[in-house]
Order: sequence, then structure tokens, then C-alpha cells
Amino acid sequence: MTQATHKGRTLIAAIGDEDTITGLLLAGIGHIDAHQRPNFLVADSKTTQASIEEKFTSFTQRKDIAIILINQHIAEDIRGILDEYSAAFPTVLEIPSKDHPYNPSKDSVLK
Repeated sequence: MTQATHKGRTLIAAIGDEDTITGLLLAGIGHIDAHQRPNFLVADSKTTQASIEEKFTSFTQRKDIAIILINQHIAEDIRGILDEYSAAFPTVLEIPSKDHPYNPSKDSVLK
């Protein structure tokens, strides 16, 4: 792998429930780029699958994102896209949420 593959990828993006995103923002991962695009999406019961898929796809195409964190229960909603995604950067990691424990058997990275 060449250094150019990951050069400039300095951000962590996140797709998650309100508690997860709030915690990550308090930890300092929040960023809005020059095009007014945030590096996070708060997904709740009103968030459509299409908007989650669109945000995930936009994160994978951005050249400044190194890691995408996604709550596992939200990842289940877009499992097809996650299973098809195979690029090294940005890396996708499924994480638990307060109300939904981590289940390794569902994690696409471990399959």
C-alpha cells in the first residue's frame, strides 16, 4: 500500500444514535468541511434507510475520512451495502450502542 492511499485521511466519521454521536462529538470528532458537510449522522426512528445509505456512500467517497464508525443496529439496516464495501480506506467499524449490545456474529468485518 502506498502512502498516497491514505494521505490526508485525518477524520473519523460516524453514523449512530443520538447518545453515540453526542459522546463522539464531545470527544472531539465533529467536523464540518468547506462544503458544509458534517462527518456524522444522527439516525433515529424517523431516519430513512435511503438517507443512511446516502450518507454512508458519501462518507466512503470523501478523501478526508479514514474511519467510519457505525452503530451495529443501524448497520443492519444497510447490511447489503456494507457487505459489498471492500475498500481499505475509509475503514468501517461497527460499534455497540447503549441500548443495543455488540454481536460479533453480525459484524461484516469478522465474516
